[in-house]
Amino acid sequence: MPQPWQDTSLSAEDRAAALLSSMTLEEKLAQLVGVWPGSEAEEGEDVAPLQHEVSEAVDLDGLLPHGIGQLTRPFGTSPVEPAEGAAALARLQARIAAGNRFGIPALAHEECLTGFFAWRATVFPTPLAWGASFDPALVGRAAGLIGGSLRSAGIHQGLAPVLDVVRDPRWGRTEESIGEDPYLVATIGTAYVHGLESAGIVATLKHFAGYAASRGGRNHAPVSIGPRELADVILPPFELAVRDGGARSVMHAYNDLDGVPSAANPWLLTELLRDTWGFTGTVVSDYFGVSFLELAHRVADTRGGAAGLALAAGVDVELPAVRCFGTPLREAVLAGEVDEALVDRAALRVLRQKCELGLLDADWSPTPSVLAGAVDSAGTVDLDPPEMRAVARELAEESVVLLADDGDVLPLAPDARIAVVGPLADDPAAMLGCYTFPRHVGVEHPGLPLGIEVPTLFAALRAELPGARITHAEGCAAPGPDASAGDAGGAGGAGGAASAGAAALTAESRLAQAARTAADADVCVAVLGDRSGLFGRGTSGEGCDAADLELPGEQGALLDTLVATGTPVVLVLFTGRPYALGRWSRLLAATVQAFFPGEEGGPAVAGVLSGRVNPSGRLPVSVPYAPGGQPWTYAQPPLGLGENNASSIDPTPLFPFGHGLSYTSFAWERPVADAADVPTDGETTVRLTVRNTGDRAGTEVVQLYLHDPVARIARPVSRLIGYARVPLRPGESAEVHFAFHADLASYPLGADGTRVVEPGALELRLASSSAESDVRHTVPLTLTGPERTVDHRRRMVCEVRVK
Repeated sequence: MPQPWQDTSLSAEDRAAALLSSMTLEEKLAQLVGVWPGSEAEEGEDVAPLQHEVSEAVDLDGLLPHGIGQLTRPFGTSPVEPAEGAAALARLQARIAAGNRFGIPALAHEECLTGFFAWRATVFPTPLAWGASFDPALVGRAAGLIGGSLRSAGIHQGLAPVLDVVRDPRWGRTEESIGEDPYLVATIGTAYVHGLESAGIVATLKHFAGYAASRGGRNHAPVSIGPRELADVILPPFELAVRDGGARSVMHAYNDLDGVPSAANPWLLTELLRDTWGFTGTVVSDYFGVSFLELAHRVADTRGGAAGLALAAGVDVELPAVRCFGTPLREAVLAGEVDEALVDRAALRVLRQKCELGLLDADWSPTPSVLAGAVDSAGTVDLDPPEMRAVARELAEESVVLLADDGDVLPLAPDARIAVVGPLADDPAAMLGCYTFPRHVGVEHPGLPLGIEVPTLFAALRAELPGARITHAEGCAAPGPDASAGDAGGAGGAGGAASAGAAALTAESRLAQAARTAADADVCVAVLGDRSGLFGRGTSGEGCDAADLELPGEQGALLDTLVATGTPVVLVLFTGRPYALGRWSRLLAATVQAFFPGEEGGPAVAGVLSGRVNPSGRLPVSVPYAPGGQPWTYAQPPLGLGENNASSIDPTPLFPFGHGLSYTSFAWERPVADAADVPTDGETTVRLTVRNTGDRAGTEVVQLYLHDPVARIARPVSRLIGYARVPLRPGESAEVHFAFHADLASYPLGADGTRVVEPGALELRLASSSAESDVRHTVPLTLTGPERTVDHRRRMVCEVRVK
């Protein structure tokens, strides 16, 4: 007969409570910690802050009798064949369950920002590319596939998505963020949450909160924003993902918020997240985040003190390993310094989630489905199947942004002489962000094969245009601190040979070779950008913050050299952030932007260059004219713009948020609103007809912005409140319906975050970007009736239909 906690006829809450009542303090504490098997054996560079300084050897035998709460990165710590990794995880889970008196297995978590974080698994585009797609439905499909892959291998929780709104693109983790606009981040991020959760994976929202608003764009730096910016910009993506996305986990941020570390902030983790928003899942620490309270923030002087602060604030699980929530917390509880009721509160949440995941069911098995029937005749598991590559390619294609095009060169002629020049032209690393297995772990294992096929742009163009004569030169060393050594590890054991060869040449000879190659061609495709890495080992990625937004390394000089040849230059950028391009704005034939587009990024960009793919990506972040004038995002009040001549620094971008060109043309007919007067608790529908007036199929991205002429606090001149992708064949038209609710005009009036909808005049702007010059039509509205106060139950999304 099953125990009460195994009885699936009972609620998860009742089952968890029954189990909790039978547990000792040591057993309850064991559920609040993770272990990171194998991390102590990895002797390379850190892949988490303070990893080697703080990590301690795991005494698994000593932990087993009390149980283990979580397993950290069983696939993403070192290279392992997928079938072997799944089998090893199953054996470890069986051992954990057998080792404690209740038979409780661990909850296994893994990174999944660009796919299942495992060797040989599909690498999808980075989140900044999700934002560029303006396609929540496709991002949700990708997340569903990723979640299914995780679940099949025995993983229960995914550490994604990142919902930090970009405030300063010098921040190294810009590549992990979806964009600079909170509405775009909220809607795309919530779609990703839906996808993971639909596959049975616990989605983890990070980093809560304010992490990307750090001073100077520096990783972990303090955040000193006001309460209205916090309420209006930082919090809405998390709010929507909890309320509408159903996310079951939240990860606290490393930073302090106006002096209070997020891991020790009860207002943030309990009062707002749980008491106001109604979140019922688990709050997990960012790696070593509880220890940071002692070692970095210095708001505690002992491990036990740090544990007490975090637990009281609302942190339920210490990741990635047990350091504070183990013996130090036990001693603090026994000494009366920490109330055991706080331990019970956290343990109940963890056990309830394990019930929801089926880990406490009587028929639970440690054998994941990937081993139960998905192993092929060779005994291997395919984590990069065709259906996942197909969605990765679709997302990569939709995310490519055509920034500029003089109309003379693109699409490339099928028989053209094409010089493909640049250090990233024939390097698979150009496609991969820092939270991909090859760039995160693979680089620590020289000679390790990528494990997946990642075509370079040079190779993809040769396949795309077999009748063209395509030549190649690197032109300069790959960007990053290891450029002089040629980065022999490449993208994880591959892609380094060409760079090593380039390192043998002098900078002057490389430039001369590139100039000759370009001069002997009809068109030059300059392939530049970032090499991702961690903690200063790249030009983009966690801990790889930029001093300015100049193209990294020698690439600016290379581009100058190529332009000087007189051959038309098409600039292709593979980056994790936007870079200042104003110095070349009138000198290039075209500019194409891709944000680490994943394993299918090479064919996707090649398809845009050839014309097989009509570009439809739109900028999720503004591209600056000059490397100064930062930080800056488009959603500024009047004095934040460059129109008043009050400063010698003009922050106006070269290419604004939402910008992107197409190879076809579109006409927008004058919109019609159902009503011009809308109650402060009412709504109206705006209808717009869009027609493809060109000669090829294409997708227009219609963007709806709100302009509030007069408010009681300084408000952004324009902010995104809706958008729609509209695919059309030549001559075809479609009607776009935007359901505007007055709640979308609310703003935080009080310093406590209280939001109001006030009566008065508004203007809806239908535009092709955030720039006023790109506003196609305006729809004046008047909100009527009394001022309303709204809360987290307000309408946050503008429903869109395309007919």
